[in-house]
Amino acid sequence: MTKKSAASEHDSAKVKQQLYTDVYFEKGHWGLKIWQTLVAIFGWICVIVPVVITVTSFWAAYDPKIPHLWSYNEGIFEIKFIGIILLFAFVMVWLFAVGMTIIQNRKRDRVVEQWPTFNPINQKKRETALEKFMDERFGDEEFRHNVRTYQVKPEQNLDTDQIHDLYEKHDLNDLDD
Repeated sequence: MTKKSAASEHDSAKVKQQLYTDVYFEKGHWGLKIWQTLVAIFGWICVIVPVVITVTSFWAAYDPKIPHLWSYNEGIFEIKFIGIILLFAFVMVWLFAVGMTIIQNRKRDRVVEQWPTFNPINQKKRETALEKFMDERFGDEEFRHNVRTYQVKPEQNLDTDQIHDLYEKHDLNDLDD
């Protein structure tokens, strides 16, 4: 086999590589498949049987035709109590979700969808003033975009509020309106 074909096979193997494996779904491993299937079935039985017993026992308390698996008054009371708690929790979650939806929709209508949230005329003037400032300070735009490296001189560094002061000088600060 040549080096080129070996490299291409290695690359295609990398492409086909998965980030996870599960021996259950591979060919063979019948003992593992049978064991895991039995454990899964047993787990579902452990979930379904108590639910069926509880539902039929609760239903049997109100319908004499249903066979009584158990009919303890405490058990029926517990089921009713849990039902009331779950109903209360559902109502509270529903009220919270609806309330938050209404609040967010009103907030969006009042704040977010006000267009524009800035003065577009001043925005264009700000861009022009800033571009002129940068041209004076660092050279024209074509030079700035095409130079590979640029050494900034200490006197070219910007002060903390220099852009803000530039906007104030040209009366372009929308934050003060």
